[in-house]
Parts: sequence; C-alpha cells; structure tokens
Amino acid sequence: MSNSYRYDASVKSHVSDELINTYLLRPIASVLVGFLYPTRVTPNQVTIASTIAGLCAGVAYAWGGPGAVAAGGILVTLKDLLDSADGQLARARNQYSRQGRFLDSIGDFLANVAIFSGIAWTLFHSTGNPLAWVWGFLAFAGITLRVSYHVFYHTSYLHLQGSYEINRITEEKRAEDLEEDATTRILQTVFQVFYGWQDRLMVKIDTVCRSGRSEPRFLERWYSDRIALRLSGFLGFGTELFILMLCSVFYRLDLYLLLNLVAMNAIVALSFLYRRMVLRKRLEAE
Repeated sequence: MSNSYRYDASVKSHVSDELINTYLLRPIASVLVGFLYPTRVTPNQVTIASTIAGLCAGVAYAWGGPGAVAAGGILVTLKDLLDSADGQLARARNQYSRQGRFLDSIGDFLANVAIFSGIAWTLFHSTGNPLAWVWGFLAFAGITLRVSYHVFYHTSYLHLQGSYEINRITEEKRAEDLEEDATTRILQTVFQVFYGWQDRLMVKIDTVCRSGRSEPRFLERWYSDRIALRLSGFLGFGTELFILMLCSVFYRLDLYLLLNLVAMNAIVALSFLYRRMVLRKRLEAE
C-alpha cells in the first residue's frame, strides 16, 4: 500500500460509471476515503456502516411524517456515499476481496428491503390504500433489476479493460471458490439466493439484444459502446437513490414511486431498444 491516497487509483471508470458518481458522489466520498486511508478502518467495516445507514433509513421512512421522511432521504444519501467509499478505499489500498464483493451486494439488498418496506408502510398509513404495498414492492423490484442491468454492462466493460476482475459478470460457484474461507463461501451462497437469478436474467436479456452474436470483435465493440454505457449508467444506485433523496426532502414519495415505475423503466426500454435496434445493426453492418 502506498503512503498517500490517490483519488484516480480509487475509481473504477469514468466511461461506464454513473455520471452522478463521477461528478458528485465519488468526489465527495473521496474526502472520507482520504481521512480513512491511513487508519485501520477496513473497507468491509465501511460496507457494514453503509448497510446500517440504509437500515436506519428504512426505520425513518416507516416512522412517517415530513421530518422523518426527509431524514430517511438524508440517510439514503449517507448510505450511498459510504457505499462509494468502501469500494474506493478498497481500490486505493488494493484491499478488494471476494468477501467484500459479496458483503457489499448483500448489504445493498437488505438496505433496499428496509427502505422500500418503510416507504410502503408510511404510504399505506397516510393514504389507507393497500395498493401502497404493491407499489412499494414494484419499486423495490424495479430498482433491484435495473441496478443489476447497470452492473452487468459496467462489469462487462471493466473486464474488457482488464480491470476489477474480482467482480465476475456472473457469480456461479467455481472450483476455486472452495478454497475461500468459510465466511466468504457463506456470503457467496447468500449472494446466489439474492442475485444468482438476476445474473442469469441479465445474460439472457443481453443475448437477445445482440441476437446471440459472439464474435470477439463484435463483443468488444458491443460492451464498450459509449452511448449504450451512458444509457445503462443512469440505472445504478447513485442516480436512483439521489432521486429518492430529493423526493424525500420535499415529502413527495408519491412522485418518487411515479419516477421509479415509469421514468426509470422507460430508460431501461430505451437502453434495450438502442442496443437491439441501433447498436446491433450498426455493428453487423460494419
């Protein structure tokens, strides 16, 4: 580990990452990372802190009322900043690990369960409409699948660049995983329950988009197209949770659900159509 923290060594990619991460969240998180870098605080401890912030956000949302909902939004942003900081600290110190990879994703899932349960609870009690639980579940499912879509293309691009390969595109168990410590193996099993089916779904969606084309040159350009990466880059946690924070501060959870269920899914459809109808045909023609 070097003696001083370097921001450029802590980020993944300015091409495939979310714009809000590149220009707002990661620079802010780097202040915390610079403070933590010379300490004994580990990336996994920051991940646990991020998960706790997300769980506390869920409690704040469930408490209800403008003040509590605004606090929930602030805690969501704190969770997101810590979620950026853990990875940046790991990369800066060269301490990233399989255990940290699974812990991060499992923590995100649990935090989202708490956050969207809290949102559904407070909307149900403020409106008396039992459909609030349906909207809450659909919003949770939507953000979970959209983030998996973003991560699939983000990780595929990073693998093309030969970087951050500790994150596999799909995390099925392999022979070398048996050599990991017991905690990592348990975390991978839990990860498979939460995300294994999502990984397989993203592979199928991608295969449909490119009509099964698998020539190396085609795949290289397919996974590195900047327009496609920018479109899927709007679907990560940074963008989604920032929108949730803004709507929470203004006590407009109904507006957030509308944006979650309509606007963000429209971006997914646009990304799919661009890859299927524009990018694939252009690469085939070339």
